[in-house]
Amino acid sequence: MRDKVMERWSTYEPFYVWLGDKKIADIVITNHAKTRWNDRIAKSDTDVESIATLMWEYLKNQSMTSYYRHEEDVYLIDEDIVMVAELVESDRDFDITGCPMMKMVVVTFLGRMSETMELRDLKTYYSWLRHSRRMTLVKNSRKRK
Repeated sequence: MRDKVMERWSTYEPFYVWLGDKKIADIVITNHAKTRWNDRIAKSDTDVESIATLMWEYLKNQSMTSYYRHEEDVYLIDEDIVMVAELVESDRDFDITGCPMMKMVVVTFLGRMSETMELRDLKTYYSWLRHSRRMTLVKNSRKRK
């Protein structure tokens, strides 16, 4: 979704917002992200346009930060909402120097830290999930024999 105020034909750069050292020119919300937003964040039916508008506002207010210092997949919004997003080079938005700007593809929303304590340390949480799934598979294979 693009910022509707900045849609115009001109010689100026397209509208973008800085996220770290990247210029974000477009936001794409996947169907999975929309369902997770409705289930875990809003708890009501929200359309994609509303979610994208909120994401633009969070970006403009600089309230979206990287969850980990050196990784750019997981983001934290207002120190509470955990989101997974991919930054992909845009094929139609370029800055004045000709370098492509970025498109943020929101993959999913993991939830709120204030509601789900496990989100405070994602690496530990995911390693625990992998371990518990592995143990479940081991137990099931024992039962079959």
